[in-house]
Amino acid sequence: MSESGSLAQGVNCPVPHSTYDRVQLGHGSGGKMSAALVRERFLPLFANDTLAQLGDAAVVDVAANRLAVSTDTFVVQPLEFPGGNIGSLAVHGTLNDVAMMGARPRYLSAGFVLEEGLPIDLLDRIVEAMASAANEAGVPIIAGDTKVVERGKADGVFINTTGIGEMDPGFAPAPERARAGDAVIVSGPIGRHGIAIMAVREGLEFEVEIESDSANLCPLVESLRERVGGAVHVLRDPTRGGMASALNEIAAAAGVGVVLEEERLPIPGPVLAACELLGFDPLYVANEGILVAFVEAARAEDAVAALQMHPVGEGAAVVGRVVDDHPGIVALKTRIGGKRVVDMLPGDQLPRIC
Repeated sequence: MSESGSLAQGVNCPVPHSTYDRVQLGHGSGGKMSAALVRERFLPLFANDTLAQLGDAAVVDVAANRLAVSTDTFVVQPLEFPGGNIGSLAVHGTLNDVAMMGARPRYLSAGFVLEEGLPIDLLDRIVEAMASAANEAGVPIIAGDTKVVERGKADGVFINTTGIGEMDPGFAPAPERARAGDAVIVSGPIGRHGIAIMAVREGLEFEVEIESDSANLCPLVESLRERVGGAVHVLRDPTRGGMASALNEIAAAAGVGVVLEEERLPIPGPVLAACELLGFDPLYVANEGILVAFVEAARAEDAVAALQMHPVGEGAAVVGRVVDDHPGIVALKTRIGGKRVVDMLPGDQLPRIC
């Protein structure tokens, strides 16, 4: 049987279907439940050509300028974790979404929902982290809003950030541009953010402290723009739902297959050990400081070298390729030579980590 046939059979098993009359935690997972919620509840009523792009940011024309606009809401618990806090995470996450469209972020807004009883010193640390992250990126926070809700109505603080960036007409990566032959490149170790959050939230202790990878990816995108330019077909930061969800979304958008090489995946030893202990698959664990790039195979080495010029990208590596076989399906070639389908999760890996 052909490779495409065997893989297709691997995903033909019926998936249980449930009709929900209440929102579930799984609806925020970034997996199949999230996609269904957006597709069935929001898109039909908000429908327009710009929203239909469904990228990391929307691309709009304002006068003579082409802009990328992205908004995100951060509800992470705990509010502080090794490697950052909700403030720095909110800035990095939105800057990265704008950058994944090939745009240069220019402005940010910030909205806060504060819970009665939030310690002021904790709020100060969060705001200072936001200011530091924005200043380091050279992107000012130019507008904002603050609301306070009664005790027990929020998890301390929720933050919404919106980013606006300028598009570069000569550099426009997009999920639908993936094509057979592309190399799949990841800019660094995967799984650190989700496991760092889990360890603090659940009071787990490992021999080595695992830090979140939360970081501004704009310098990496600039390096790719300068070094390989239009050879970059797709950029994505694999946050909620991890690498697996991001790659499945790209494969579906472009109508191509993706094959990952397990032995090439940069999974840190402590992350792998924690996942084995907890029963997680690191491909589904959230990241906040890496990007996935689909690049013409002939320029893959140049792209890796460009990423490795920066500390955030020094662990960059080619981890797979794009194929014509099994369109819309992501497969993993295991260390022992077998293959398995890497599907999107129906809901959350449990327990919920962020």
